[in-house]
Amino acid sequence: MPEEDLVELKFRLYDGSDIGPIRYSSASTISMLKERIVSDWPKDKKIAPKVANDVKLISAGKILENSKTVGQCKNPFGELPGGLITMHVVVQPSLGKAKTEQKRNWTILQGKVLVSVPYCKTECDGEDAEWEV
Repeated sequence: MPEEDLVELKFRLYDGSDIGPIRYSSASTISMLKERIVSDWPKDKKIAPKVANDVKLISAGKILENSKTVGQCKNPFGELPGGLITMHVVVQPSLGKAKTEQKRNWTILQGKVLVSVPYCKTECDGEDAEWEV
């Protein structure tokens, strides 16, 4: 594989530690990266994803879509040739344990990620639930 087709990535976890750096092909999908993150996740962390869908990857303030490739997600501004790209990892475990379990609301506003973590004041089984932030 030609050297210019490889992109060096590291993944910053919630506590400031990293997975990587690891070199990936520009044709690798975000879904493939998430699978690798789940398999390489440090065993000593209290919060850990169980499956790739529990992981959100953020780069340049945007949540990356599973179907996109690394090459499509590279930020063209300020990138140095052969430079290392840091992607932030957010773990959003699948909901389904308890009705009153904490739910997360992801909002994208003008390409920036805003995360609010509301909690449910009443039964959280439908649209009539009362939420407080």
